[in-house]
Amino acid sequence: MMTLMNVIVVIVHYKKLKYWRESDLFDWLSKNYYSLLVDTSDNFSKSDCYDIETKNRIELKCRAAHYDKLIIEKPKYEYLIKESKKFGDVPIYINSTPKGIFLFELEDLKLKWFEKPLPKTTDFENNNLTNKEVATININKSKQLK
Repeated sequence: MMTLMNVIVVIVHYKKLKYWRESDLFDWLSKNYYSLLVDTSDNFSKSDCYDIETKNRIELKCRAAHYDKLIIEKPKYEYLIKESKKFGDVPIYINSTPKGIFLFELEDLKLKWFEKPLPKTTDFENNNLTNKEVATININKSKQLK
């Protein structure tokens, strides 16, 4: 007999990466890559999740289109680096695109920052643009998980 959890797992497994949300990515990571992954997005933390075993402090991002160069916002990067140094963690940035799941170890990257007009929020009803300081990260600097 299938439980509701089994049905959810099957749906997430077959849902195309293009349509994933961060909750889908979290579920996949917790079942396939991390063994002690905790959702921190509703806490006081600015990161999305944390793996207790590996001490990975993680920011998740799901993209409906594939790009060889993915964007990270400077405030998120700085927060992950600062908090990871304070607690001896590893700052991680994980992106899903229609072509896979890409893990970046942020401490290993040399980033060049620039301003780019982007939507103020990811809420589709609020598409007002604001300048954000961002960097691009080539997927060839990642570990592809899927």
